[in-house]
Parts: sequence; structure tokens; C-alpha cells
Amino acid sequence: MMQEVIIGLLLPFLGTVAGSACVFFMKCNLSRGIQRMLTGFAAGVMTAASIWSLIIPAMDMSDAKGKLTFMPAVIGFWCGILFLLLLDTIIPHLHMNAEKAEGVQSRLAKTTMMVLAVTLHNIPEGMAVGIVYAGFISDSSDMTAGGAFALALGIAIQNFPEGAIISMPLHAEGKCKGKAFADGVLSGIVEPIGAALTILFAGLFLPAMPYLLSFAAGAMIYVVVEELIPEMSEGEHSNIGVIMFSVGFTLMMILDVALG
Repeated sequence: MMQEVIIGLLLPFLGTVAGSACVFFMKCNLSRGIQRMLTGFAAGVMTAASIWSLIIPAMDMSDAKGKLTFMPAVIGFWCGILFLLLLDTIIPHLHMNAEKAEGVQSRLAKTTMMVLAVTLHNIPEGMAVGIVYAGFISDSSDMTAGGAFALALGIAIQNFPEGAIISMPLHAEGKCKGKAFADGVLSGIVEPIGAALTILFAGLFLPAMPYLLSFAAGAMIYVVVEELIPEMSEGEHSNIGVIMFSVGFTLMMILDVALG
């Protein structure tokens, strides 16, 4: 069991590492259209993961509450939204293709704030994987090894293009390929660390599992709506972002149902 957990926690991070390594093999920066495609795909994966891997299991665990089955999911979801809103407000960061930084005023370099933006994005993903594996470790009937692996694999797949989206623009901003790769990797290291800490935390509060699952879902949906959907829709009108959102959503749904 422990080997399965370690592989699951590292898998999303390895996706980011592999994507960041694209900076060594691709000669030019990603076009705006490609960025929109990849961002839309990531948004679809995260949305499907929030529903199939987190919110639905949270409600299944709350069946004993009868007509109030939805309450833990609603409470946890809103706590996740507010938590990411807080981080988004206090951490200085710069979204891709944006000119004005968000968060508290800072003299940090533009490239540093770009890395912080992706790191902020990766926090809820690490939490989600950690919480699902915590449920698996606790022998919860709603959390299987296959379901936990499906979530980790889905996030790893969408982390691959995200790694490229961060490392290649950093290189275009003037960083050497080695440093751009290292920053891309650094942005993803928060995922296994966050996942491991979440497992430790969740292990102390197993009765709160439905709240924790929906908390991670709310945090991920915040990232999707606040960051990914605007990025996949910016610029000249195109349907490619919506199409790739649908592809990502479908892929994650298939993984969760087939493996879970």
C-alpha cells in the first residue's frame, strides 16, 4: 500500500518535471493558441476531478445525513473557495500574458511572480491527491487504489503541458534553459509536499473527510474559474479552449470511472 501511495504522490510532480523539460527540446515559445489549448485542457481535467473524484465521494460519505447529505460538501466547497481567495489576495503573483501583478505589492521579479502564480495553482491539486490517498489509507469504502491513482494520473497528464507553459515563457523572458527548467520544477514541488502534509492532517481528522474532499474541490474550481477559463478565452475569439476543456473533462471522467 505504501508503495502505491508514494507513486501516487509523486506522479503529478513528475508530470510537471517532464513538461518543464520541453524547454530543452523546443526552439520557440508556445504560441498563444497552443497556450489556450493547453490551459483549456487543464481546466477540463480539474473540473472533472473536482466533481467525480472529490464532490461525489464527499456526498457518498455523508449518506447518513439524509436530506442534509449535501451539507458537508457545501461547507467544505466554500471553505476551499475562500482559502484560495485568501491566498490569491496575499501572495504576489503574475498570470501568464498579464501585465499587472495580483496580491500584495511586491518588488519581486516578473519571472518570480510567474512561478508563484503556477505554484498557487498547484496547491489545491496537491491537496486533492493527498486527501484522496488519505481516504484510501483509512480503508474508506468510497476511496479505492484505482480511484486515487486515476486522480493522480489525470493531474499528472494536465501538469505536463503546464510545465511547458511555465518553463518556456521563463526562457523567453531571458532565463537560461537550465534555470527556466528548475523554476518549472520548483513550481510543482509544492504538490507532493502538500499532498504528504494533507495525508498527515487528514489522518488526524478522518470524520471530516467529506469536508476535506469538498474543500479541495472548491480550491480547484476557484483556480479554474479565476485563472484558467479567462486565460483560455483571452484574445481573438476561438472555440479551441472550449473544445480542449471538453477533451480534458472527458478524459478525467473516463479515468475516474474506469479505474475507480
